[in-house]
Amino acid sequence: MISRWDPFRDMTVLQDRINRLFNESAGRTENTSSRTWSPVVDIIETESDLVVRAELPGISREDIDIEVTSESLNIKGERKFDEAAKDSYIRVERPYGPFQRSFSIGVPVQPDKVKASYRDGMLEVIIPKAEEVKPKKIKVNAE
Repeated sequence: MISRWDPFRDMTVLQDRINRLFNESAGRTENTSSRTWSPVVDIIETESDLVVRAELPGISREDIDIEVTSESLNIKGERKFDEAAKDSYIRVERPYGPFQRSFSIGVPVQPDKVKASYRDGMLEVIIPKAEEVKPKKIKVNAE
């Protein structure tokens, strides 16, 4: 399989790692419920689609917002802290509050045909590629 070289892909990965490092070190000194967080994401490219899978355990479907343009995918949401049980917690390690992930798509897509599903804390967004991107088989005729 031939993959497109994206000079900014490594920079994006590096930026995510640096952000996580700073968020984790900052989280040691501040309240976990107030720090920002970022869900982990896998992106898969097939012949016809881009498939994005994000781990969002403990988040209500109504608290997830997805926007797709011809150039980017934005996933926003919020993991809400149970304020009613606030005094009952012995330890809080999971981050709470709003999050946002943005990705450049890099290939022409069909934003009007995007499908999203959410099950068992896993969000899956299927973004169909535009027809001109899909490989076409050409039959060679003998003369």
